[in-house]
Amino acid sequence: MTATTAADDDAVNARHHEKMRKHKAARDKIMATKSGEKGLIIVNTGTGKGKTSAALGMVFRHIGHGWPVAVVQFIKSPTWDTGEAKLLAKFPELATLHIMGEGFTWETQDRARDIAAAEAAWARAKELILDDRHRLVLLDELNIVLRYDYLSVAEVVTFLREHKPADKHVVVTGRNAHADLIEIADLVTDMTLVKHPFRQGIKAQKGIEF
Repeated sequence: MTATTAADDDAVNARHHEKMRKHKAARDKIMATKSGEKGLIIVNTGTGKGKTSAALGMVFRHIGHGWPVAVVQFIKSPTWDTGEAKLLAKFPELATLHIMGEGFTWETQDRARDIAAAEAAWARAKELILDDRHRLVLLDELNIVLRYDYLSVAEVVTFLREHKPADKHVVVTGRNAHADLIEIADLVTDMTLVKHPFRQGIKAQKGIEF
């Protein structure tokens, strides 16, 4: 191995400094053109884990800033023992949580019941989106009920495009986001599955999945 000298280190440091100086100048130029703000439609989709977790990160950031948020969970059941529900309950003045699902669709095995639950959750979601109090509304697993045609995609897209307040953030999670929803979204992230412990025989674990 060749030993480095102080002169070598100085040269490396000088090249790094110059590279970062140019990088900062380029970034500053780009950032100078970004001055607008608006309420975003955000979609977290894909086969990978982390869609709801990422969305909850934005929820908790809002709470940290003292901004009220609302969460509607379209699939999770009120009987589920989830960490997010316990944590959100600690901020009643800032967090409104509605757990309105019936559990996984393969558990209910009752399409009419699932549709009724989805419609009730969507009605509540619209109220919360129109409510001036909440700065962000998370529609957790809405993509799932849209995929199974429990709700009209056209109705959801039209409402979000035409009736969402201009300064309101709406976050939608779940696999298989519909193309029409992706089209109107401002930010779309596709979580890609690389590895998952479930395939190794490991069950969903408290603190990781719920």
